[in-house]
Amino acid sequence: MRVALAINAAMLVAAIAGGILTGSLALLAEGGHLLSDVGAIGVGLVAARLASTAPTPARTFGLHRSEVLGALVNGVALVAISVLVLAGAVMRLSDPPEVAGAGVLILGLAGLVGNLAATWVLASGTRADINLEGVLRHSAADALSSLGVVVAGAVVLASGWDAIDPLVSMLIALLIAAGSWRLLKEPVNVLLEAAPAGLDVREIGAAMASAPDVVEIHDLHVWTVTSGFPALSAHLVVRAGADRDGARAGVEALLDERFGIHHTTLQVVEDHLIAVEELARTPRSPNI
Repeated sequence: MRVALAINAAMLVAAIAGGILTGSLALLAEGGHLLSDVGAIGVGLVAARLASTAPTPARTFGLHRSEVLGALVNGVALVAISVLVLAGAVMRLSDPPEVAGAGVLILGLAGLVGNLAATWVLASGTRADINLEGVLRHSAADALSSLGVVVAGAVVLASGWDAIDPLVSMLIALLIAAGSWRLLKEPVNVLLEAAPAGLDVREIGAAMASAPDVVEIHDLHVWTVTSGFPALSAHLVVRAGADRDGARAGVEALLDERFGIHHTTLQVVEDHLIAVEELARTPRSPNI
């Protein structure tokens, strides 16, 4: 992310200066997106640093979810930028200003090369990390917007049709908005403690219930602490006289090997104890 930050900062200066000099909204739109990228990478770096903070008695999981919050901030920023670019493009469409096609084309090509380089660097990281994924999606959307700028510059240079500039800007805005969907959906799911993507809770419960000596599973909860950190808690009912520790260890091994869930909290109760507890909770007649 540090390498990508340096690349994007250099391109930001070029895009904004070029947009002002050439009169291109497409370049300014790319500059606005690059500005969000610089901010997004900055947020990502801070979030990654915070996530490595050791747990404390007040925060027993540490600050792992700062990465999730960073991804959510980036998603919201992408939506805001797409709305601003779209509004500016609509205003310009009725009376498009003259655009210097050659300058737009040259700067668009330079931006495309830089964005592809930044995206390639980011793609070499861990894709399961939602924080890094958020920064990567920013960079990939920038590469697409740079391609749009190249097209706009080429069309203006070849035909003098200045309206292509706001049209390309509208397309860039839609691409940015589309790329923000996952960045909004996944962090919200994590914060709402939804089941991790790709894990079927019914399948997990059935597998646990089929383990040796297990009679029943209830109060099963599966959630994500942060990206790549699923957690599970459940009440495990085992047959009377069974080895509780052995049954629990077997279920833990099953969850680890089959579903990749390493952080588990299992409360184990014998079947006959459940029956006694239910009997104790049953209302009795005054005559008994």
